Amino acid sequence: MITQNQIPAVIDQTVYDNHGDKIGKVKHVYLDDDTGRPEWLCVQTGLFGANETFVPIQGADVVGDHVEVAFDKDRIKDAPNINVESGGHMSAQEERELYRYYNIDLDDSWKQANQPGETGWAHTAGQRERERLGSVGREREAG
Repeated sequence: MITQNQIPAVIDQTVYDNHGDKIGKVKHVYLDDDTGRPEWLCVQTGLFGANETFVPIQGADVVGDHVEVAFDKDRIKDAPNINVESGGHMSAQEERELYRYYNIDLDDSWKQANQPGETGWAHTAGQRERERLGSVGREREAG
C-alpha cells in the first residue's frame, strides 16, 4: 500500500491495472480528513486525459517508475464520477459510493483501522470519522 511518504513520488506516475494495462497518470492523492492517511488516487484517464477517476489506494503499490493498482481498467473507467473541483475533499456520500462501487467493506476497513498497534491508525480519529460518515454505532447504510 502507498504510504504518506510516497505521495510526492506517485504524483504524475503512470498507473497500471492488475493485468498490466495502462490506465493513466496519478494527478492527486486524496487523504482521509481525520487521519491524514492516503485513501484514494485520482487518476487522469481517457482520451487526452480529459477525465479523473478515483482508485482505492488499498492494494496499490509503487513498482519501479509506476503505480500498480488492484483493480482492472474496465472497473476503474466505470467508477462513479466525483467532482475533483471540490477543494480537495469529497463528501461522506461520495466516499460511501466509491467504497460500494469497489466492493470495499467499510466496516472491515474500520475494524482493521482500529486495531491496536501499527496497523490500527484510527484510534483517536475513528469516532469523528464515523460521525462524519453518519455511521455512529451500526447505523451505516446498507450496500
